[in-house]
Amino acid sequence: MSGDGEKGVMAISGASGLVGSALSDKAESRGWSVVPMVRRREDRGIYWSVEDQEIDAEAFAGVDAVVHLAGASIGRRWTSSHKRAIVESRVVGTRLVAEAIASLADPPEIFICASGTDYYGSRGDEWVDESSESGEGFLADLCRQWEAACEPVRHTDCRVVNARFAMILSPRGGALSKMLTPFQWGVGGRFGDGEQYMSWVSLHDLLRALFFVIDEAPLAGAINMAAPNPVTNREFAQALGDVLDRPAKLPVPAPLLKLAVGTEMAREVLLSGQRVRPRRLLEAGFEFDDLHVSDALCRALKR
Repeated sequence: MSGDGEKGVMAISGASGLVGSALSDKAESRGWSVVPMVRRREDRGIYWSVEDQEIDAEAFAGVDAVVHLAGASIGRRWTSSHKRAIVESRVVGTRLVAEAIASLADPPEIFICASGTDYYGSRGDEWVDESSESGEGFLADLCRQWEAACEPVRHTDCRVVNARFAMILSPRGGALSKMLTPFQWGVGGRFGDGEQYMSWVSLHDLLRALFFVIDEAPLAGAINMAAPNPVTNREFAQALGDVLDRPAKLPVPAPLLKLAVGTEMAREVLLSGQRVRPRRLLEAGFEFDDLHVSDALCRALKR
């Protein structure tokens, strides 16, 4: 599976999402044959259903790489039912895929399962890397369960990677897309006191890092997919305002955030964060194109 000219077969769950659609396009441009994992039997691809606990395991025969990205949105208000959907879509869904792969006599060479830097919980200004312990909270617990659901594959010859995604900078989805409107209107600003750290990665570098892991570096286990220069929320707000040439002077008070999205979600997603170092990627020789958040925002917003 090395080299841009050599073709393989890549199965992708969540292939219509932000990362999945970009990954599909990039993979095809590099000579891969992409097979989406689909929820309807009549669609082209590998059928699976988390709700019905069904998956066409035999359809993975001949697949070289599986990239598992599917999961319910974290960005919706955390009602009890939606929190349950977040967990089930990731933990139950990952276990379903993992058991299907583990059942094969000849499994794929690599299984990449998305996870998140929320694994580390709220850590203030402490630097964390892949050797750091997991933190506390709903998202940290979710990431632990999510990664543990890959266990069946670890007992095969398939290389398992838990890709811990930081905030992905793209106007087509994720947190940045939701921030753009208030900032474009000149009413953007920091969240709370703005001192919480935000780990981020450009979509451009995220795709490069995924192919680096697939094609070049024989890495396995947890890998932080985050740029090496995290910033505080205050710094991020200022950088976004500068790139858009708009003021970023209107802070959103913590009580208002808690009222808007709920206390738990505000506390874990907006008012705390992690200062993440991508130690394993850097040690393996990966070089980020977008080292600074202003560069990544300019690329994402084509400025």
